[in-house]
Order: sequence, then structure tokens, then C-alpha cells
Amino acid sequence: MSLEYDYQNQNRNWQADSPSSADNNSDKKIISNFFTLGYQHLFNRIWGIMGELPYTNRYFKTTDETGDIADFTHSSIGDIRLKGIYTGFSEDLSTGLTFGLRLPTGSYKDPDFDPDVEIGSGSTDLLLGGYHMGHLPGIPHWNWFANTELDLPVLHYSGYLPGTEIDAATGAYFNDWTIGAVKIAPLGQVIGSHRWSDSGWQADAPNTGFSRLLIAPGLEFDTAQIRWYMDVGFPVYQHTTGNQLVASQFFKLNISYHF
Repeated sequence: MSLEYDYQNQNRNWQADSPSSADNNSDKKIISNFFTLGYQHLFNRIWGIMGELPYTNRYFKTTDETGDIADFTHSSIGDIRLKGIYTGFSEDLSTGLTFGLRLPTGSYKDPDFDPDVEIGSGSTDLLLGGYHMGHLPGIPHWNWFANTELDLPVLHYSGYLPGTEIDAATGAYFNDWTIGAVKIAPLGQVIGSHRWSDSGWQADAPNTGFSRLLIAPGLEFDTAQIRWYMDVGFPVYQHTTGNQLVASQFFKLNISYHF
């Protein structure tokens, strides 16, 4: 089981490949605190399941219909993810596939939030991903990993279809540093995301959709049953469709318990 906390403060207006004046965007700030309870279980060396129950607290500062600045705060369960795991490609479980659904359990009709700012998407999405781990050739005690996942909305409420998104990451970590019973693994990774624009009459298609590349150094502390992991992501490339609020850093903390 795991508990993850993610934080992002979207307070910079961005257009295409560069910063843009705040006057070009009616939205001024979005602060999100994400809490995710996760569970993963392998029935055998081939098949497993995993689930994620998210909870989000979000602050939204925008320009209202009268031209005045208004701010709103909302908290809700987010969209639950349920996935299967297949790891039968090799004996060391280094390669696998994930597949499942993202369900419309999150709040998506709060009157103070735009559809693309809502905590929930209001759609049922197909999820398909894969991963691989291995040793870096010729470099002792260093391992590498890569993973990717496609999020494809297939069922949605009338008037709003969120954009399809694909996320991928690759990185390396040092695997031979211990202090007492604690294994310490410094790592670095590159994380890429691409999301197509939303569609539908309720969507703001000209100002949704993006491409982003992050560099994320991290650190992991691992004992026999408890693992602490943290990283900070820094954007090195961002491209937005229209004007959108972006964050300067992305913070993550994950604590997991192995039964």
C-alpha cells in the first residue's frame, strides 16, 4: 500500500513556448494538493492488480463575469484508477504491461470551476501502459527504468471531452548505497507529457492541450517493509495551446508499505 502527496502551484501564464502577460489569461492561479491512496497485489509472478484512490484540494483564482477577481476552494475525491498488471515477459519481472480504467468518480460539476479545472474529468478513460527496468551496461551498481501510459477518454458527459494524454519517463538510480538497514538510492529522471486539446461546446479548446518535459532528481529510502520516495520536477520545455497557467516546480512524496 502507498500514500502519495503531490503539490503544484500554477501561477505563471504561458503561451506556446514562452511566458505571456497575465493580462492575456482570465485565470490567475491554481494551487493543487493531491493525496493518493494506492494498492498493488501480485497474485503470482505473472498477474496482478492495482488501484488508486485520489483526493484533491484545489484553490482557483480567476476573473469572474463582472471583471472582478474571485477565488474559490474545493475538495473532493478524484477519478479512481483500476488496473491489471502483466509481468510474464521475463523471470526477473523487469518488463510489464498495465491496463485498466479511469472512472468518473471525481467532482466535475462544481459551478465555480471551469471544466478543465474541475477535480474530476467526468469521463471514463481507457488506460494502457508499459514499463521496463534493467542494469546500465558497463556501469556497476546503476540501474535504469522506463515507463509510459496512455490515457484515452472513451465515455464522457455531454458537451465536454477531455483531451487524450500520454506520459512517459526514463531515468537511472544508484543501487549500492546503504546505511545500516536502510538502502538509499539517489536517482534522476526525465518525464515527458503530451495532452491533446479538449473538445465539445463546454471546452476551451483554444486554451487547452500542452507538451512538457521535466527533469526530476529524487531520493529513495528503503527498508524491508517501508519505502520513502521524494522528487522535484523542473520544467525544461513547455509548449501550451493558447494561454495557460503553468507551475515552476512539481513536488512529490510517496510512502509505501510492503506486506
